[in-house]
Amino acid sequence: MIQKKPITEEQALKKMGNFCAKAEHCSSEIMDKMYKMGLSEEAKVRILGKLFDYGYINDERYTKAFISDKIKYNKWGRRKIEQALWAKHIDSKIYTPALDAIPDEEYLTVLRPLLKNKYPSINANNDYERSVKLIKYGLSKGFSFDLIKQCVDTVIDEEEL
Repeated sequence: MIQKKPITEEQALKKMGNFCAKAEHCSSEIMDKMYKMGLSEEAKVRILGKLFDYGYINDERYTKAFISDKIKYNKWGRRKIEQALWAKHIDSKIYTPALDAIPDEEYLTVLRPLLKNKYPSINANNDYERSVKLIKYGLSKGFSFDLIKQCVDTVIDEEEL
């Protein structure tokens, strides 16, 4: 078995600085990486503090970028984004205002085509069953029931024409 040489605090700071310079990361991701390096708690706190001071880490900036990306590219709704941010140990005081700032129309712009594309692949005996399956699909993507209901009615009406 090959023994790894322990990493110094300076090396870890440089490594984490390079890691943060390449992409946006939250503080919990950095802490997880440093945990895997085997650093002491005091060293991790010092390094994290320096990364905050240098501007490499900013959880608010990370949260805004994360929300934007998940809506735009992953087609996620508010609930699924909240769960992902909670799993990353982002404080709800940070992500709740950011999510509140997003208008429902932005979610609807993502949800309508999502449901419209799903509609043809749903096997159902009647419109009720089809709408229930569309609603379940929308809920699994993290959208609210109210937004889904608005879209389901229009999608079914459009497809029946």
